[in-house]
Amino acid sequence: MTKKQKLELTWIGKENRPKLEPRILLEDTAKSYHAKHRVTDGDIFDNQLIFGDNLLALKALEAEFAGKVKCVFIDPPYNTGSAFTHYDDGVEHSIWLSLMRDRLEIIRRLLSEDGSLWITIDDNEAHYLKVLCDEIFGRVNFIADVVWQKRISPDNRLRLGAAHDHIIVFGKSPLTHQTFNQLEISESRRKDFKNPDNDPRGPWASTDCTAQAGHGTASQFYTLTTPAGRVIELPSKLCWRYTQERMAEEIRAGRIWFGKDGDGVPRKKTYISEIKGSNAWTWWTNAEVGHNQEAKKEINLLFGADDAFDTPKPERLIKRIIELSTTSGDLVIDSFAGSGTTGAVAQKMGRRWIMVELGEHCHTHIIPRLQKVIDGEDKGGISEAVNWQGGGGFRYYKLAPSLLRQDAHNQWVINKEYNAEMLAQALCKLEGFTYAPSDAHYWMHGHSTERDFIYVTTANLNHEQLQQLADEVGTERSLLVLCTAFRGRGEYPNLTVKKIPKQVLSRCEWGHDDYSLQVENLPKAPPKAGQGDLF
Repeated sequence: MTKKQKLELTWIGKENRPKLEPRILLEDTAKSYHAKHRVTDGDIFDNQLIFGDNLLALKALEAEFAGKVKCVFIDPPYNTGSAFTHYDDGVEHSIWLSLMRDRLEIIRRLLSEDGSLWITIDDNEAHYLKVLCDEIFGRVNFIADVVWQKRISPDNRLRLGAAHDHIIVFGKSPLTHQTFNQLEISESRRKDFKNPDNDPRGPWASTDCTAQAGHGTASQFYTLTTPAGRVIELPSKLCWRYTQERMAEEIRAGRIWFGKDGDGVPRKKTYISEIKGSNAWTWWTNAEVGHNQEAKKEINLLFGADDAFDTPKPERLIKRIIELSTTSGDLVIDSFAGSGTTGAVAQKMGRRWIMVELGEHCHTHIIPRLQKVIDGEDKGGISEAVNWQGGGGFRYYKLAPSLLRQDAHNQWVINKEYNAEMLAQALCKLEGFTYAPSDAHYWMHGHSTERDFIYVTTANLNHEQLQQLADEVGTERSLLVLCTAFRGRGEYPNLTVKKIPKQVLSRCEWGHDDYSLQVENLPKAPPKAGQGDLF
């Protein structure tokens, strides 16, 4: 393999990419919810819960939130069980990879330069998913494969039962992990700090003062005498961590511990008052971040006995991810919302959030759960740990229907469900303009720069109307005019006039409402070898 060659993951249908329609979002204020009063000055009210296909929803968010998301957590379907039994020869694996690829590419564009993606997955697809993420994010941006101990006891149904899930972590840039926060010192770690010598600097824990000889310089090889007079000469494979001069300074400062009798091997004191936090590592035990049974108990506490979610994630797990990767006020996205754990935890931790869910449990579970969180009635999960008292709110959105539909003659026409405002907003998004209608000028529906504007109308414009527009726009500005038809007799240097829907007809897959990971929405498997020309 030459240096220019690149290893890539290949699968059936990889070259097929959807032409996504960037839908607009419509708020349903009856389902939006806010606290009745402000609880703290940091309450966040502009969180978003989006009901609809998550690929279309991610595309809908891209124009506004590209480069602004600090953390994305997703818990996608694991591609296991009997859901794909009618697919053969790994075709289901190919479909899963394509569906994930399409979502991950948009997620990457949404992330800020110091943002990170966290994906929970099991062994069935974890290693393929890692290679897929290498291709999309770049191998240099791989941060870690965290092992989460999801069970509390062996799975006795199997001789070698799974005890863990993977949490694959990627950054937007190679330096992302350097922006991660330290964790609070755990209670078990605090117990390691004691003060047997009544040091005025308070409780301390000790660490070894030696190092491997291969990493030391000549100044780190010497004989040391303890306060009790014992001479310590290290084995040839070891050296002291500090130079002899530095060691003497540490001893004079009372920062070296020789044991209660003063003749032990020296150990360096680290005071608890000097520690701001602890670094995380890639082994997360269920004692630290919870397990599946704990997560089910949290759901049952909110809704009673419920089997709608087989493997929900515990709030402590999401808390660990959010506290590592974000700070107060940062934006967190979960496009596979499930039972709504990510939004509930982000709300309690003072982060902004956006969640997307297509299933009906968006209404039966997520909204009631968030209402309890906002009202301060949710006492489970991490509520006690973060002293959650309620507050804030969210807005509920649904995806607008497709902008174009086919009429009785199979001609593409503007969807009648779109009013003038929706149409202008949708075409602004399609053309890359910011929707910002002006109160002063009827023709200013949006802008791409300070001098470049867009005007959307279903009218049939004649020469006089176009000339009037050109005069009002003036020579220092430009205007894109989208209309159903026009008749002009001259040139308008500051206007670009185009017809709709012809102008956008080839842009997207119109009328396609569901790109979900539900198998019933997926294409049929291609024929086996010998039954067609696909292989």
